[in-house]
Amino acid sequence: MFDRDPRLPELSDKILAKEHVANVLGTEWVVPTIWHGTSLPILSERTWPVPYVLKASHGCGWNLFIRTHDDEDWAKIERTAELWLATTFGAATHEWAYSGIQPRLLVEPYLDEIATTPDDYKLFVFGGKVVYIQVDTCRFKNHRQYFYDRQWKRQEMEHAAPGSDDDVPPPQCLEQMIWGAETLGATFPFVRVDLYEIKGTPRFGELTFYPNAARVGFKPRHLDADLGRLWPS
Repeated sequence: MFDRDPRLPELSDKILAKEHVANVLGTEWVVPTIWHGTSLPILSERTWPVPYVLKASHGCGWNLFIRTHDDEDWAKIERTAELWLATTFGAATHEWAYSGIQPRLLVEPYLDEIATTPDDYKLFVFGGKVVYIQVDTCRFKNHRQYFYDRQWKRQEMEHAAPGSDDDVPPPQCLEQMIWGAETLGATFPFVRVDLYEIKGTPRFGELTFYPNAARVGFKPRHLDADLGRLWPS
């Protein structure tokens, strides 16, 4: 609500955050950007290799997944992109950092060789230390969330999506992920570092300072207070 750290807008920008991560952790952590701009290029220049993802740099959840050329409904895509560019994300939810980001679009390749959705590892970093790791699976169909500590011990936690009795195996690069998240979060009271594992190596997703706009509670209810106590004073 009140944090006005001037670094937050830059690190919440999906284009600029990549530059920061490449400088801090190395270019191998970063998903390449195929194209970016303040508006879509003319139709003849939209020759991006399928599959790809079109995103807005200044918001969260603004993604269009183009898995085949059949998904390239340009009239619909143009309307969506124009809406993104005309919107200040997070204004209604008081997510201040987004108000300082220049609205832009970017295109990224799919992270894997096939048009699948990899598991999403979200590392909760308090005062430079990873405390919990949230794993999101099947985000667009039968979405599940699982929580683990840094030793990969299952936690009885629930947030925006249900879990299940099944366990998720740790990523092969868990130690690298923890190192990368703690390096990126070393100078912040809190940040959630979102990562993927592709062929056994970590890839950066984004830095999240306002998970779910801080409007989705945890279950059991005492976890909201427990997490708050982890925030450095």
